[in-house]
Amino acid sequence: MAALVYRVPPDGKLELATIDPKGNGKLDRASAETELEALTSEIDELQELLYGAGTHSLLVIVQGIDTSGKDGTVRKVFNKVSPLGSYVHSFKVPTEEELGHDFLWRVHRVTPQRGMIGIFNRSHYEDVLVVRVHNLVPETVWRKRYRMINDFEHLLAASNTIILKFFLHISKEEQAERLLAREKETSKAWKLSAGDWREREHWEDYMAAYTEALERCSTAYAPWIIVPADRKWYRNYAVAKTVVETLRPYKDDWLAYLGKVGEQRLAELRAYRGEGVTG
Repeated sequence: MAALVYRVPPDGKLELATIDPKGNGKLDRASAETELEALTSEIDELQELLYGAGTHSLLVIVQGIDTSGKDGTVRKVFNKVSPLGSYVHSFKVPTEEELGHDFLWRVHRVTPQRGMIGIFNRSHYEDVLVVRVHNLVPETVWRKRYRMINDFEHLLAASNTIILKFFLHISKEEQAERLLAREKETSKAWKLSAGDWREREHWEDYMAAYTEALERCSTAYAPWIIVPADRKWYRNYAVAKTVVETLRPYKDDWLAYLGKVGEQRLAELRAYRGEGVTG
């Protein structure tokens, strides 16, 4: 089977143009959608173990240009996960309060605690993407942020946060089709924004900004994963598969930990009831 996704190597060079947004890993849609059902159920099971053990957290970052499918990916991949152990945080235009702090302040305060899955729809990477494209701060400011981001993510990883960063790679042609489809589908007219078309004029600038961010901020502890996103069904499958394959290696340790906790709780309950006590 062809590789499902492309992992950006640490300190590696990246040519986004060489990665096909229409890639499907040589899978057919029916098989992928059937397996997606099993994968989302497994994510739910793994989340329960993550929550019960409370030794790790999972941070999932979903980035991509407009219409790449960030919302849809989150809905399809995490639709079976308990809201008691997970949450989604979307990053909008910074508020006045947020702008009064360092750029990572609003991010760090919503990272997941141990036992939780936190899903970021957009993230701190906006501060080296949109900020760069629209010259919201000088280049001397945003260029320093790559190292700050790496240090920040290293801190999270050192505190047992598992980090997955997905870039949904959509083609310019597919984006145009999706924007036009919104205009024709009245039920989705509320999603329309002239700003989406204006942002499209900066396509090449965004691709350059994404390329450098992916190159500079893909690390062993927080890898960037490029997901072909022209085919929605494949995008969802590839993300779900990657999440499962990342969490599976922790399963045995979580089960062992929970087994010990269970034995301790049973012993406490027996002692409370006086079971096994003589004399």
